[in-house]
Amino acid sequence: MRPNAVRKSLADGKQVVNGWLAIPSAVSAETMAHCGFDSITIDMQHGLVDYQAAVGMLQALSTTDVTPMARVPWNEPGIMMKLLDAGAYGIVCPMINTREEAERYVAACRYPPMGARSFGPARASLYGGPDYHQHANDEVLLFAMVETRTALDNLDEILAVEGLDGVYIGPSDLSLSLGKPPTLAPEDAEVLAAMQTICDATKAKGRFAGVHTDSAKTTRRRFEEGFQFCTILNDVRLMANAATAAVKEARGEGPAEAAKTY
Repeated sequence: MRPNAVRKSLADGKQVVNGWLAIPSAVSAETMAHCGFDSITIDMQHGLVDYQAAVGMLQALSTTDVTPMARVPWNEPGIMMKLLDAGAYGIVCPMINTREEAERYVAACRYPPMGARSFGPARASLYGGPDYHQHANDEVLLFAMVETRTALDNLDEILAVEGLDGVYIGPSDLSLSLGKPPTLAPEDAEVLAAMQTICDATKAKGRFAGVHTDSAKTTRRRFEEGFQFCTILNDVRLMANAATAAVKEARGEGPAEAAKTY
């Protein structure tokens, strides 16, 4: 099976810069794949991407060495299995709040005896190789999104689930759950403390800590705080920020104000 380069990098203690795709386009996916990211995640939760678009985007990503991943809409086995069968080498699952939810997530994504994933790696065997099913449990990355007060309270139990590789923080939802305004760059002390608690606990259990950010600057800060897997915005926001800055510069209006993030 084709090795998961991002899994190896994380296991070696390296920092991973992840891209994020919200635009349902193989062309934009291919373009982002040539921008130097270590991995790129197709967002099927808040992005505009359906399954058929995601398959084409996975094909576009596979023209490069970038590791293809996907965020699913919810903790629902069907879509997770289909994305893995289509060649996703990592799954990010939102709103994992309890050990039971984490167990159901892992079960859907791991072949027996570790899980209950159904066999049928249609495109995955083309991308990963004919021995895909023999090594998929060891190569595919599974990140549970911890982004609520409930998940924070149940963090140790979530991290105890076998087959889970790491935790990924959605700062906006975590902020909302703690009664604060949603933002990808929180400054509130309670939110920052919660994020650090999640990061430290995840690393203490030998798992990988990831987080979404609003900029390269914030990504650098998160790396310094101990996170290993960081996302810089998404393709929509990166495009909007660059276009806004270019237009303002062309009009001689000075530095552009960053586009609103989410």
